[in-house]
Amino acid sequence: MSDHVYKKVEVVGSSSVSIDDAISQGVQRTAETINHVEWFEVSEIRGHVENGKVGHYQVVMKVGFRLD
Repeated sequence: MSDHVYKKVEVVGSSSVSIDDAISQGVQRTAETINHVEWFEVSEIRGHVENGKVGHYQVVMKVGFRLD
């Protein structure tokens, strides 16, 4: 296995469905614009309340990718 160098960016995934979906949306969108995405770490979970119910989930995460 060769040595690699990584960089990470902070993104916010959002979803009206679930926290898992917010994570998936964030990772998927990041992978569409950045090559070699390999990991993520969640740093914050928050949401928006509408009429006393959860209306939207937001997940702040760092997404790591391998540099060429």
